[in-house]
Amino acid sequence: MEQRKSSRRTFLKTTALTVAIAGITPRSLLANGLFRENARVAEEEKDLVFLFQGDSITEGGRWINSSDQNHIMGQDYAFIISSHLGVDFPKSGFSFYNRGISGNTVFDLQKRWKTDSLDIKPDILSVLIGINDTFAVITNPTQAETMEQFEAAYRDILTQSKQSNPRTLFVLGIPFVYPVGPRKVKWELWRDETAKRAAVVRKLAAEFNAIVVDYPAMFAKVMKTTPVDYWIWDGIHPTIFGHELMAREWVKQVGEKLRFLKRIYV
Repeated sequence: MEQRKSSRRTFLKTTALTVAIAGITPRSLLANGLFRENARVAEEEKDLVFLFQGDSITEGGRWINSSDQNHIMGQDYAFIISSHLGVDFPKSGFSFYNRGISGNTVFDLQKRWKTDSLDIKPDILSVLIGINDTFAVITNPTQAETMEQFEAAYRDILTQSKQSNPRTLFVLGIPFVYPVGPRKVKWELWRDETAKRAAVVRKLAAEFNAIVVDYPAMFAKVMKTTPVDYWIWDGIHPTIFGHELMAREWVKQVGEKLRFLKRIYV
C-alpha cells in the first residue's frame, strides 16, 4: 500500500508532455474505452484523486453533504468524466469528488478551500469559476470585487494547493457566456466582463503550469452549425449535450498529461 501511495505522489513528476492530439470522435468516450483489454493504468497513475471545483455548472444538482452514491457527483460534465473513468478503469483505485456549489464566486471558493479542497488531497484539481463574479458586477457593480481582487483570490487558492501538494495537476476551465435568454440584457457587459476573467485564468494557467480547457473555443466550433441554445440553454448553463461536449474536451486536454487517457480515449 505504501508503495502504491508513493507511486501516486510521483506520477506527475515522471509524466512528460506528449505530442498534440487530433481530437475526440463521437464514439471515443464509450466505444473506445468501455472494458477494453488495454484499459489499464500504470502503477504510478493508480489511486489518483480527482476533484472538480466550481459553481452551479460543476455542481450539477449534486446532493451537498450527502453520501448517497446516486447523487454525489451531480448530473454534469464532472459526473460524465467520473462515470466513464470509473467504468473503464475499475481496478485503478481512482476517487472522484465534486465540490461545486451553485452561486459560488472565486471568493466563496477561497473561504471553503481548506475543507473542500486541501483536506481532500487531490492529485488532479479541476476548477471552473468566474461567471458568478461577472454576475456580481452586473447586478451590484458598486459592491463587486475588482479584477485585481479576482486574480488575487484565484492565485491564492492555487498557491495553497501547490503548497499542500507540489505535484498537483491543475486543470483550469475558461468561463463562458452566450446571448441567450436573460443574458441578452446587458449582453456586451456580460461578454466583456467574462472575457476579462478568462484572460486571468489563462494567465494563472501559465503561472501554475496548468492544463487549460478552452470551453469557449470548443463551443464556438459546434455553434457554427448548431444553435447556441442547443448547447447552452440560458446563456450560462449547458444542456445535457453541452455537458457531454465539455466532458470530451476535458478528457482530450487532460490526456496530454495522463497517459492512460491518451491511450484509451484519443
